[in-house]
Amino acid sequence: MELTAVRRGRVATSLAFLLFGAALGTWTARIPAVKQRLGLGDGRLSVALLAFAAGCIVGMAVLGRLTDRFGSTRVLVPAALLEGLLLVPPGLARNLATLAAALFLFGAVHGTLNIAMNANAIEVQRAWGSPIMSSFHAIYSIGGFLGAITGGAFAAADAGAAVTFLVVGAVVLALAGWTAAWVLRAPAVRDAAVAAPEAGGRRSSLLMFLGFLVLCTLVGEGAAADWSAVHLRDELGTSAGAAAYGYAAFAIMMTAGRLAGDRLVRAWGPVTVVRAGGTVAAAGLALALLIASPAAGIAGWGLLGAGLSGIAPQVYSAAGNRDPRRAGRALSTVVSIGYLGFLLGPIVIGAAATVAGLTAALWIPVALALVVAASATALRLAAPPPGAAGAAGEAAAPGELRTG
Repeated sequence: MELTAVRRGRVATSLAFLLFGAALGTWTARIPAVKQRLGLGDGRLSVALLAFAAGCIVGMAVLGRLTDRFGSTRVLVPAALLEGLLLVPPGLARNLATLAAALFLFGAVHGTLNIAMNANAIEVQRAWGSPIMSSFHAIYSIGGFLGAITGGAFAAADAGAAVTFLVVGAVVLALAGWTAAWVLRAPAVRDAAVAAPEAGGRRSSLLMFLGFLVLCTLVGEGAAADWSAVHLRDELGTSAGAAAYGYAAFAIMMTAGRLAGDRLVRAWGPVTVVRAGGTVAAAGLALALLIASPAAGIAGWGLLGAGLSGIAPQVYSAAGNRDPRRAGRALSTVVSIGYLGFLLGPIVIGAAATVAGLTAALWIPVALALVVAASATALRLAAPPPGAAGAAGEAAAPGELRTG
């Protein structure tokens, strides 16, 4: 495959991850403004947020499978364009019903884009001939940060949510246009019914287990997002301002870990990276829980981010490479199961905290990180069977281009 095309393809896929994170970060930052404008209480707002989550699950579990039928490119490009367009309606909603409908549609596109861009990233990685999956996820983290900062800046300027979404949506559309121009053209699967050489039941069981590993990982991410500040303020006695440093440390270390992740995979292999990552994550959060000091708490949340940073990219890569002809379906299964961890994990931790206290409840993500570390060899089981890569076509040839 031509060197220039693959390099441009990597840029295009990176832009998809960037706009994906930026759109979500912007929406998250302006949730309070939407809530205030519509006069929603916490309970009614949760209904709207549930509609977004439901849309994401539909997009990942159902629409994402279109990637196998039409090729990742033909799904990624329209989904990226719709990501910019459908970011706007939530800012224009007039009541709870219209907000929920707008968020469901935005979520469905967001979930579909999640599958398509990861499938395309796997194809680009295969053509590149060297591990680069973590770099894409690092760019997603950077996009989320930029989106949140942008949303905060508009909020500080007292601009409405609709104006924020219009401006950011226009930027997302521009990035989507650039993506469309440079994206690596992946062929559609002509015979999606062709089965892998192994039994379908075994394949499904392995994918579900990989999804469980992502679920364990995203419970930790959800815990950091929803409970790190509460832990530092209520359990360790920090100020409200200092309490925010826990999640800041988590986010910074996760981004740094993903930026370094590809080099670590090249040096040690994905199994070792996932095993070490789960161990570091568990040890870090355990440190925060055992040493009851703000400094240890912040450091522990940061180590949790560093440890978790490389797990999901390597699990997604393993799932997508298991059978390149069915990468979309595999990712739909794994990502959908994993997303439940992000949704339900903080709720389970909250329920456990009401019974045993927050410090005791936070041992749940510690235990799950250890489960991931102990199960890292599952990535070896997900290695493609002989001949699977070749059946996917020219783009599936590993080692074709080695520039990393």
